Amino acid sequence: MLVDGNIVAIKKCNKVDEGNLEQFVNEIIILSQTNHRNVVKLLGCCLETEVPLLVYEFIPNGTLFQYLHEKNEEFPLLTWNMRLRIATEVAGALSYLHSAASLPIYHRDIKSSNILLDDKYKAKVADFGTSRTVAIDQTHLTTLVYGTFGYLVPEYFQTSQFTDKSDVYSFGVVLIELLTGEKPVSSTRSQEGRNLSTYFIHSLKENHLFDILDTQVKEDSNKDEIMAIANLAKRCLHWNGKKRPTMIEIMIELEGVQKVSHVEPNFEELEYVRKEERGPWNDASISTSSSSKTGTSSSSEVLPLLSIKSI
Repeated sequence: MLVDGNIVAIKKCNKVDEGNLEQFVNEIIILSQTNHRNVVKLLGCCLETEVPLLVYEFIPNGTLFQYLHEKNEEFPLLTWNMRLRIATEVAGALSYLHSAASLPIYHRDIKSSNILLDDKYKAKVADFGTSRTVAIDQTHLTTLVYGTFGYLVPEYFQTSQFTDKSDVYSFGVVLIELLTGEKPVSSTRSQEGRNLSTYFIHSLKENHLFDILDTQVKEDSNKDEIMAIANLAKRCLHWNGKKRPTMIEIMIELEGVQKVSHVEPNFEELEYVRKEERGPWNDASISTSSSSKTGTSSSSEVLPLLSIKSI
């Protein structure tokens, strides 16, 4: 809490070394160039302390990962309409980063644990430590491999080239998480299905999609909407990056599905799904490591702040 009573979130560098400091500085540079309602706001920084600090708006409702994979009373169930809206908001943020920022920005670590939810469960994309800006006429970045296993595009391991379509692939994995409630990598699935994208594509090919859907999705959605999102996710995961849709195309498609979906319930009623609103798939279910509920990532915590250097 600041002296004026405002609550902020503080991210501190747990290990002060060259790599971590570079990511801190990079995050300052990237976020100082962005202004989007679904991108977390960097309010300032404090670099005169022994451990550098970044100061963010406080996002109170944890991460999307926690709501999908740590289901308990603390994290109420996400309805189908909430999942659609969150996907649309994240797509809008990525579309902005790729196409509308002062310079195109590749996030490079899109995953459900980097999507925060505010007090109204609106999505905020966070953690830009490994993000990069690119020149307008530049088509890709060639770098060391960054990102999270399960979300990384396969060709990145072969070429070390990262493009806007690499972010699209990672977003496709998030879409599958929203559909299935399954983690991107899980040892509880069979050997050939440990990678969620492979598991999903195989299930879709074998017409077993509705066998792997999250119970909540089956209860309050309809078949047409599910198939529209599943086919969009499949296109995001195409092995040929050039054949994946752009984030603008994805955002427009998601907005179209959202418009014909049901009216979203009040946030106070998230824990309950009315029986009459449930869909026709009530007979099947499939169940699904992260930090405690926080407004930022696992390395973030709220600390007393003595001074802030604004950017």
